Amino acid sequence: MSILPLLHFFEKAKFDPRISVTHGGLYAAIIYYWQSLDYPESFRVFAKELMKLAKISSCTTYHKCIRDLNAYGYLNYEPSFDRKVGSLISFPSINHNQRNE
Repeated sequence: MSILPLLHFFEKAKFDPRISVTHGGLYAAIIYYWQSLDYPESFRVFAKELMKLAKISSCTTYHKCIRDLNAYGYLNYEPSFDRKVGSLISFPSINHNQRNE
């Protein structure tokens, strides 16, 4: 498992006062999920899956944090608004060579 994307996140987040422990936990859960799919360029995921991994019990908290991570440039998030199709996530600052280091 590559922890490089997580290291990049924390290097950037340590200087970003907008990032909370919940953002960090959600981002770590996203990296874990991404790794379990063998590092695709983008992937679909349901909120309930990430909430369970990140130990987030409130839908409101989850949606605030995922939207924040998107707005702050930590990831690209495209909500699907369809219960049968997961939301799309990709990483703007991770190139293909970094994925498997």
